[in-house]
Amino acid sequence: MNLRQYEYALAVAEEGSMTAAAERLQVTQPSLSQQIGALEKSLGVRLFTRTPSGVTVTVAGRAFLAEAEIATTASRRAITAARAADGELAGELVLAVHMGLGARQLPQVLGQLRTRHPKLQVTLHEEPDPADMERLVRQGTLDMVLVHRIPAGCTFDVHPLGEEVYVAVLPERHPLRSGGAVLRLEDLASEGWIRFRRTSLLDDYLARLLADAGLGPHTVARVSQISTAVRLVAQGLGVTVVPASAIPEGFEELACPLEPALTEPVLVGVRRNPGSAETAMLDHLNRQNWCGAELLAQHKAG
Repeated sequence: MNLRQYEYALAVAEEGSMTAAAERLQVTQPSLSQQIGALEKSLGVRLFTRTPSGVTVTVAGRAFLAEAEIATTASRRAITAARAADGELAGELVLAVHMGLGARQLPQVLGQLRTRHPKLQVTLHEEPDPADMERLVRQGTLDMVLVHRIPAGCTFDVHPLGEEVYVAVLPERHPLRSGGAVLRLEDLASEGWIRFRRTSLLDDYLARLLADAGLGPHTVARVSQISTAVRLVAQGLGVTVVPASAIPEGFEELACPLEPALTEPVLVGVRRNPGSAETAMLDHLNRQNWCGAELLAQHKAG
C-alpha cells in the first residue's frame, strides 16, 4: 500500500466512477482499476461495489477512506512544511468559509497570495453544511476557517478580524425606502422574504432573529447563494437580510440599514502549529477591512 493508492481510492469515492476518477487523475482507467484492485487485495476487503452506473463505497470502504483522507492530508502538510523551510511556499491550503463572509475581501487576499506565492494552491469549502463541517474538522482536513462562530470540536487558534453588519435588501422603488429611513425587522413583517437553504448557517441566523422578534413572515423563495437572493430582490420578488459586505457589486443601492444594528463577529481559526502558508494567509486577512458597513458605504459613495 502507498499514499498514491489512497489518493486514487479517495478520487474514485468522490467521483463515483472509475472512468471519471481516471480522467481527473490523468491516468488510464485500466491502470486505476489495477491500483484499486491491488489496494483491496492488500487490505483483504472490498472498498467499492461495482454497479452498471459506476461504483459505490462499501462499509469497509467508508471506514478506510476516513483514515486515508487523514493520511493524505498529513502527507500534504509534511511536503508543504519541508518546501516552506527551504523558502518555497507551495502545496495546498484548505479553508472553509461561512456563506457571505469575505465575499469582497477573500478574492483580494487570494489574488495577493497568488502573486507572491504562485505555487501555493488554495481549496475553498464554501458554506459546508454542519455535517460536512463536522466531518472536515474530525478528519483534520482543514487548515483554516473563516467563520462567525468556531465549529464545535475545532481546536484552532482564534483571531478576530472585525465585525460584520447585516442590512435589509429591498427593491429599488419599494415604499419603505422613501426618505432613507432606517428600518426595523418589524417593518418587513408583511413582506415576502427570500430565504436561504435550511441547512445553511445564514438561514439559521435569520430564523433565530425572526423568532426572537416574534415574526413569521412569508417565504417566497429559497436560494443557496447571497448574490442570487439580491438579484431576485432587484427583480421585485421580495426582501431579504444579508451581510453588508456580501452584496454583489452594482447592487449596493438596494441595501438599507437596520435598527437596532445586527452584527456578528468575523473570526479566522488557524490550526495549531501552523505552517508558513497559514501564516501568510492570516497576515493578508489581517490587512483587509472587515467592517462590512464601511465597505458598502465606500461603494455607494463611489
